[in-house]
Amino acid sequence: MPTPRLLIIGLDCMAPDLVFDQWRQDLPNLSRLMAAGSYGRLESSIPAITVPAWSCMMTGRDPGELGIYGFRNRRDRDYHSMSISDGRAVKFPRLWDILGEAGWTVAALSVPGTSPPYPVNGSLVSCFLTPSPEVPFTHPPELDEQITVWMPDFMLDVPNFRSDEKERILENLYSLCDQRFTLAEKLIGRDRPDFCMLVDMGVDRIHHAFWKPMDPRHPQYEAGSPFATAIHDYYVHVDKRVGELLEVCDADTTVLVVSDHGAQPLMGGICINEWLIANGYLTLKEAPAEVLPLDKVEVDWENTQVWGAGGYYARIFLNVKGREPQGSVAMANYEALRDELSMKISQLTDPDGNPLPVKAFKPQEIYQKVRGRAPDLIVYFDDLAWRSVGSVGINSLYTVENDTGPDDANHAPLGLMIFYDPKEPKDGQVLEGAQLYDLVPTLLHRYGIEAPLGLRGKILPV
Repeated sequence: MPTPRLLIIGLDCMAPDLVFDQWRQDLPNLSRLMAAGSYGRLESSIPAITVPAWSCMMTGRDPGELGIYGFRNRRDRDYHSMSISDGRAVKFPRLWDILGEAGWTVAALSVPGTSPPYPVNGSLVSCFLTPSPEVPFTHPPELDEQITVWMPDFMLDVPNFRSDEKERILENLYSLCDQRFTLAEKLIGRDRPDFCMLVDMGVDRIHHAFWKPMDPRHPQYEAGSPFATAIHDYYVHVDKRVGELLEVCDADTTVLVVSDHGAQPLMGGICINEWLIANGYLTLKEAPAEVLPLDKVEVDWENTQVWGAGGYYARIFLNVKGREPQGSVAMANYEALRDELSMKISQLTDPDGNPLPVKAFKPQEIYQKVRGRAPDLIVYFDDLAWRSVGSVGINSLYTVENDTGPDDANHAPLGLMIFYDPKEPKDGQVLEGAQLYDLVPTLLHRYGIEAPLGLRGKILPV
């Protein structure tokens, strides 16, 4: 058997247009995999966000089944109970758990949704949500000592990547990337696992920090910036590390390169709570004199029907009688109010009065099940080119900045996949209509392992 039999290289947020079109000739290793295998755009989960997308991809379950609707989710029905969902929220087996049950040894490195670490048939290094290397971040626990010997300054993420310290961020990005790939090389050499997967968060972080100087489409494009080629150069570096990692694998190793979503310039922000106030759905006891998060102002809940949360997409919550503490919307009016909100919000324009494409999704219509406390509506503004801003006191429906720090890029609903099995070359076949839910059923089918019942995806012709 080759070592590893299957290698998955996860590149968080890697944009298909940049890899497949714009920079293909500068990425020889990815190009070679594309030319010999299959590749295509990969539709993300809704929402197209790191948490939950990687967990959706690795379980074959959608956000409704997982009960994870973004980084932050409602813990209970209280008004301000949003908290970060870590790996403990994922109740389904992931690909490496299923392979481990089938007797494969595995190494899962920094896949989002794996903090805190848990037992696997091999090794696991937890993800960027790990608070610090001072807490347990590996299985088995003693692996952290070995990692510290190999990399005394082991990083779990780029600290404070939404800031103006661009030189420092760039340096951290390269360190983070090199550590992930080097760790994979060392564990493949030491343990010879059947399955190895790593995720580099650096691609996502560099988009958020350096898209303005790269892209003339960006409303705040920075022409002539010293960072104009930062993203391109990082893609070239990642490509080089992909090539080096493949050299420590066997010639027969099957390779999947995958991103959980894409990226695009951040065109601006839609202030969702300001819109709800202006349209009479949300009532404050008094208007704030400065820009504040909604949980820092006095809301008149008894006279509020709806409130929202910011992020890449808007989460809209109805204040339902018997469900929320001071509910004002009768359950009999719930559906009519959801429909009214969907219709009204879809008439939003951009600041110049041009129509803005808006998609309002009802969780019950897009997920196989709806667990936990889902938003009542999930809203995309222009396929995520505009983000949702939850703060109030802005006195406008629009912003140019993100309210959580400097940010150049937004996510995009399409990521990418490149699949190459040396024993079954596909000569550059382009995959159409692939979704991230398809990867688990496709891989289990390929290795003759019975898939759990109820998976959402289909088997791809790779």
